[in-house]
Amino acid sequence: MEKLTNDQLTVTVSAHGAELQSIKDADGHEYLWQADPAYWPKHSPTLFPIVCGLWKDTYHLDGKAYTMARHGFASKSDFTLINHTDSRVTYALTDSEDTLQVYPFHFNLSVTYRLDDNVLHVVWHVENTDRRELFFQIGGHPAFNVPGMQPGDELCGSLRLDNPGAQRLYGNVGGCIVKGHHPLQMDGDVWHFGIHDFDDDALVFDESQLHDIALLNPDGTPAVTVNFRAPAVGIWSPTAKNAPFICIEPWYGIHDWAEFDGDLSEKYLINRLQPGASFMSEYTITIG
Repeated sequence: MEKLTNDQLTVTVSAHGAELQSIKDADGHEYLWQADPAYWPKHSPTLFPIVCGLWKDTYHLDGKAYTMARHGFASKSDFTLINHTDSRVTYALTDSEDTLQVYPFHFNLSVTYRLDDNVLHVVWHVENTDRRELFFQIGGHPAFNVPGMQPGDELCGSLRLDNPGAQRLYGNVGGCIVKGHHPLQMDGDVWHFGIHDFDDDALVFDESQLHDIALLNPDGTPAVTVNFRAPAVGIWSPTAKNAPFICIEPWYGIHDWAEFDGDLSEKYLINRLQPGASFMSEYTITIG
């Protein structure tokens, strides 16, 4: 575990999955979900080299079929610590014999966390070290405690969206998305959510409809704001569990379309890198 600290926040990160473990303010209040396995045993996994599900957990590349579990392998991998200061920590993952069995590309992936006052920057850097074009997706999956909610309470909370007209996709057909956008019932720019809003799994937004989502305190002030420029985002809490957390997930990538069996290069929202090229992006988590 590594810590980042300033006079406003203390952030803890693990080398396993390069995963956030804790975000606490100066009063010791915890904002990040603490991975109770009764609900969901993770905090904030990094999704790579796919985001969400493949149709039948399978993708095709150059005429060969490969099996890969939901969200890929990065969250299950041990990263190497590259750099650590009081305000910044960087972890890296490279291809290995194990990754090449399920993802036949050479790559470097680094995840950097940078603390700036009450803002945590999460930076992704993907480098193509192969001799051919690299196809990948990447995303975040941070889970935040719902303000005012205790274990055993009925799920109840509010999100402020920067685009109240945003429309969702459904991703509940074999873990994959189906075409057709559907509106949310909004209260101005605020969406009030409860347990039944996740009966159909995550709310999925594509087409760069959203870039700023705030989890609100009971008095309507922001507890946590996630800002991103990713083309897609998921909002999720476990189905039928009244889990006291909600995930706000910036994605450069998305599920397969249901029944998709084309080549990986044709996957919806796939990213491409030429040999020697790199990709870098970030999202931010603002506390308060």
